Amino acid sequence: MPSSPPYRLSVAPMMDWTDRHCRAFHRSLTRRALLYTEMVTAPAVIHGDRERLLGFSGIEHPVALQIGGSDPGQLAEAARIGEAMGYDEINLNVGCPSDRVQSGRFGACLMREPQLVAECMAAISEAVNVPATVKCRIGVDDQDPDESLFSLVEACAAQGVSTFIVHARKAWLKGLSPKENRDIPPLDYGIVRRLKAARPDLTVVINGGVADLDQALGFLEPPDQGPALDGVMLGRAAYHEPALLGGADRRLFGEAVDDVTPFGAVARHRPYLLRSLERGVPLAPLVRPMLGLMHGRPGARAWRRILTVEGVRPGAGMAVVDQALAAVAEAEARRAA
Repeated sequence: MPSSPPYRLSVAPMMDWTDRHCRAFHRSLTRRALLYTEMVTAPAVIHGDRERLLGFSGIEHPVALQIGGSDPGQLAEAARIGEAMGYDEINLNVGCPSDRVQSGRFGACLMREPQLVAECMAAISEAVNVPATVKCRIGVDDQDPDESLFSLVEACAAQGVSTFIVHARKAWLKGLSPKENRDIPPLDYGIVRRLKAARPDLTVVINGGVADLDQALGFLEPPDQGPALDGVMLGRAAYHEPALLGGADRRLFGEAVDDVTPFGAVARHRPYLLRSLERGVPLAPLVRPMLGLMHGRPGARAWRRILTVEGVRPGAGMAVVDQALAAVAEAEARRAA
């Protein structure tokens, strides 16, 4: 049986969240899911500190670089740099609604300029041999999603783009903050299904409000009418409750493996933590993505408190993680008694 493609489950690019330490931690829970960087603008890729902005560990593969911009030449150069650094995919951000992104003429505001997005994608595709993909919204402000989404996809598909990650919400560029844009615009999963039905030749991945693997599986199975979607991208659920990723390889990729438990994930992640500490990385940024690991378990509050309070102390190291693990184990033993 052919191996399921990595886009069957992916973890969304999330600004200030999905840094290299977060991605390395998520990899301790799932070998198969596709991981994404935070968005990096094309000028930053070209002129910035590449190791700081783009550096990653080999354990993160498969991992995609998300770039932002609207200048085809800049995006092509940024894509070449990303491919040379070893990224497995280059993704263009056509979904971020922040004011800073709008002022730079990239992100969600590009939903209004499908031909420009197509030119950008043509430049990226020509520049690299790895997949070039688009992550978009279904529209912005007063656009009709049946026009805006389909126009964008058709324009890019005409340039050979075959994979689209669709955040199934509009972005309201006027009147809503970036945070509000993650919750207030209503989800429209139906339009993503319609897109796949209209273009079965394309790879269509759904994003937005997916809470767990049960819901993800629902999108990967054919509904009563219409085709199944090709993939699901998890966002905040994967960050705030990362333990759910521990069942992904078995449930979504069909591997004959045991689910990774929270304790098992920490054991897998320990070598990365030790190497990072030896390089002088403080403990606090290393454990920040781990705070939600024990969500819903006895001792979850103690786990978060110990990692947060003790993790920022000078010289904090693996003893803090072990202390937090012991607190969870003790709470579970009390619950079982």
